[in-house]
Amino acid sequence: MSPDILDAVLDDLAAEGDRLDRLVAPLTDDQWRLATPAEGWDIATQISHLAWTDEVAVLAAGPREAWDELVLRALADPASFVDAEAIAGAKVDPPELLARWRDARAALQQTLRDLPPGTKLPWFGPPMSAPSMATARFMETWAHSLDVHDALIAAGVTSAVPEPTDRIRHVAHIAVRTRDFSFSVHDLPAPGEEFRVELVASSGALWTWGPQDAPQRVTGPAYDLCRLATQRVHRDDTALVAVGPDAERWLTIAQCFAGPPGPGREAQS
Repeated sequence: MSPDILDAVLDDLAAEGDRLDRLVAPLTDDQWRLATPAEGWDIATQISHLAWTDEVAVLAAGPREAWDELVLRALADPASFVDAEAIAGAKVDPPELLARWRDARAALQQTLRDLPPGTKLPWFGPPMSAPSMATARFMETWAHSLDVHDALIAAGVTSAVPEPTDRIRHVAHIAVRTRDFSFSVHDLPAPGEEFRVELVASSGALWTWGPQDAPQRVTGPAYDLCRLATQRVHRDDTALVAVGPDAERWLTIAQCFAGPPGPGREAQS
C-alpha cells in the first residue's frame, strides 16, 4: 500500500479523534462518569480504552520483548484483560486521562508514519501493516465515539448525534473484509461465494464490493452497516436489505472487531 494511502487513513484517524476530543474536553467530572451503552463502562472508560489501545499499537512497533510481555499478561486473563486495563486507566482525573489520550494519539500517528514500508506489526490477531493498524484504530475511535454520544444524549447533555462523514468508508471496508470472521466466531461455515455489497455514503456516493452479478447481496446506508458491524445497532433498526440466506445471516452476526461474539444491542423499533 502506498504512503499516500497510509497518510490518508492517518489523516482521517486524526480528524475522528479530534472530533471526539472536542466532545469530551468540556465535560464536567460528573459527566465523564456517565454510563455508556457498554456494560460497566462510563465515558472515562471509553477514552481510557482508546488511549490504552493506541499505546499498545505503539508498543507493538518497539522491541519484541515488551510486546511478548504484554501478550503473556493478556493470556493470563484473556476474558477480562482489556476491560481491566480500560477500567483501571479510567480512575484518574479526567484532565489527566484526556492528556494521556492526546499523547497516545500523537505517538501512534508518528509511529505509523515512521514505519518502514512493508513492516508488519504483531497484534492479538494476525500481524497488521501500518495502514491496517490505522484503519483498525479509526474503526475503534469511531465506534467508541458513538457510545460517548449515546451517553451524553441519554443524560440530556446534548441532543446531537455524530454527523456521519465519508470517513466511515474505512469501517465499511473492515466490515466487508471480516465477513468470514463473523461466521467463524459463531462456529458457522463461511459462505462459499462473495456477496455483492452496495452501500450509500452520507455524501450520496455509492461504495461497492464483490462481483456485480453475485446472487447474494447487501444494500443500504453505509452508516447502518458500520454501526451494525461494530455492534452499535440492532439489525432490525437498520435500513439494510439482504438478498439470500447467507447474506441475511451475516447481518445478524456481523462483527468487525476481534474477540468472541459481542452481545450486540437490543432492538429499539
